[in-house]
Amino acid sequence: MTKIISEVNLANIARDKYLRDLINRMNNGMIKVVTGVRRSGKSYLLFKLFYEYLLSQGVLESHIIKIELDQRKNRIYRDPDVILDYIETLIEDDKQYYILLDEVQMLNDFEEVLNSLLHISNVDIYVTGSNSKFLSKDVITEFRGRGDEIHVFPLTFKEFMQVYDGDMYRGFADYIVYGGLPLISTMKTETQKVNYLTNLFNETYLKDIIERNHIEKTQELENLINVLASAIGSLTNPPKIQATFKSSIGLAISINTIRQYIEYLEDAFIISKAQRYNVKGRKYIGTPLKYYFEDIGLRNARLGFRQVEETHLMENIIYNELRYRGYSVDVGVVEKREMSENGKQIRKALEIDFVANLGSQRYYIQSALSMPTPEKQIQKKTSLINVADSFKKIIIVKDIVNVKRDENGIVTMSIYDFLLKENSLDL
Repeated sequence: MTKIISEVNLANIARDKYLRDLINRMNNGMIKVVTGVRRSGKSYLLFKLFYEYLLSQGVLESHIIKIELDQRKNRIYRDPDVILDYIETLIEDDKQYYILLDEVQMLNDFEEVLNSLLHISNVDIYVTGSNSKFLSKDVITEFRGRGDEIHVFPLTFKEFMQVYDGDMYRGFADYIVYGGLPLISTMKTETQKVNYLTNLFNETYLKDIIERNHIEKTQELENLINVLASAIGSLTNPPKIQATFKSSIGLAISINTIRQYIEYLEDAFIISKAQRYNVKGRKYIGTPLKYYFEDIGLRNARLGFRQVEETHLMENIIYNELRYRGYSVDVGVVEKREMSENGKQIRKALEIDFVANLGSQRYYIQSALSMPTPEKQIQKKTSLINVADSFKKIIIVKDIVNVKRDENGIVTMSIYDFLLKENSLDL
């Protein structure tokens, strides 16, 4: 039932970016692997949007082989020899065939099956997989350089607003609390949304991680998730988290366990990290770094919707939007020399919320809920002014403002312009 409701909702949402990603990879000789956090719309993308695209391009239905391996009626095809024999019987000529497999982790020895299919010259392969048993790193290690990943994020704010019944201000107020999992946009009451996100995190995401990694001390994992959820937008590292366990929770946990559990959470697409980058020195600093949640609704649910701080959540939304647009995102550090009170010259490290890179493009971005005073403006602009290069520098605020550029070339824009307008970073 959940999948049906989600598909009805998604029918009104244009997920053109991902469809283009699939189209651009057609017939490239690789296994196209659609990954992403559960309930983000992977199956709908492949089995509805891409399938319809193939038909629109004149591909015959008989040349599109679709198998949803999570359906009970298809359980026979979870046997590797059975599914290979079945697919081979459907290939009757030398024209191109498209193989679409959903929940491929339910197929025994799926790595061998997919690599075997690659040896058939006139097939193009597309799969989705659950992140309980099938992760980004599996694509790299198991397919011997023949895996091509398309990562699907939860709905962006722009996608969310395509089906939201209200204006963008109320929409953002909902989005910053409940996030962008597609099914959320079909729900009418707060109780529905809260229960859905809370149960989904506990009964699906958490159980996936525990099952895959054979975790016995589950309370340690849950406590770590709570610590990370409370610290989005803040610099942290395993020693700091270890100290928090001791001081706030009253428990001891090893640094190695913290590192391992963080890796599990990253593998499952629950969190991702932004490393610190010395802009002038052009090198990564290492720890501490920042962690952000792939969906802020899940983050808020984990904390019982008790810590909904707009400042940090807006920063998380900006980070997710940049990654959705294809940028690699770091936390910038700029060193500034200034005089101390005793007349000695000291170096001060200034932070830039995000350094976004894509090919030859780079943007320096600050997130600010508002800048009501000249002092606040100076605080946000100082680090940007001290960057020596000519790449664009932007401050994103929640206030409703027209896009404007100051005498230092620093652009200020509203979060709504950033999230909703095409090519907003170039406004």
